[in-house]
Amino acid sequence: MFDHELVTKTEEFLNQKFEDAIFLNEHPEAKAYRLEHTYRVANIGREIAVKEGFDETEMVIACLLHDVAYCEEFGEDGWKEHGRHSAQIARPFLKGLGLPENRINDICYGIAVHVDEKADFPGENTPFALSVGDADNIDRFDAYRIHETLNHDSFLQMTYEEKTDYLEKRLSRLRELRALPFSTKTADALWKSRLDFYIVFFQKLADQLERSKNVIVNG
Repeated sequence: MFDHELVTKTEEFLNQKFEDAIFLNEHPEAKAYRLEHTYRVANIGREIAVKEGFDETEMVIACLLHDVAYCEEFGEDGWKEHGRHSAQIARPFLKGLGLPENRINDICYGIAVHVDEKADFPGENTPFALSVGDADNIDRFDAYRIHETLNHDSFLQMTYEEKTDYLEKRLSRLRELRALPFSTKTADALWKSRLDFYIVFFQKLADQLERSKNVIVNG
């Protein structure tokens, strides 16, 4: 059963942490993006939980807290450590929710390892724990990210040749990524669906670009 009360308390905790974050308040676009990303990951995590028989409430809580360390200003290696820092921030809050210790550890372990598959405390790579990172990775490939990536990489400012090379490399990398293993059948199916969407989009873009320079002669 989905516990709306526990999830609401987690949302309030997360939002308060972000509200108190000096860096995020100085960069509202980063704050908005981090919250939007967090909710997308939570919804992906819930979909995985439903189909795999995990506890929905615990998975949503884990995903909501997976990036809570963004309330801190990152120093050297800050990004690499943010999973472990998020787990440190989450643990006392989870204890306050009254969750069993073994479930707290599984949730925190999933949060800790979602960046580089390493934790600073003992834990197991359970399908539940690994699904936090799976949900995070799946969100890296959605419709909004296509716009964001092309804008970040200044695609429109590239020459024709640069665009052609960019798309060729992009498609090659996407096909490699599609073969990555995931911890559950649900996550694997979601990942392949997202990557297939990307491959179709970028292939169509490459095809359109090819028809933007010369008359294509068939046969």
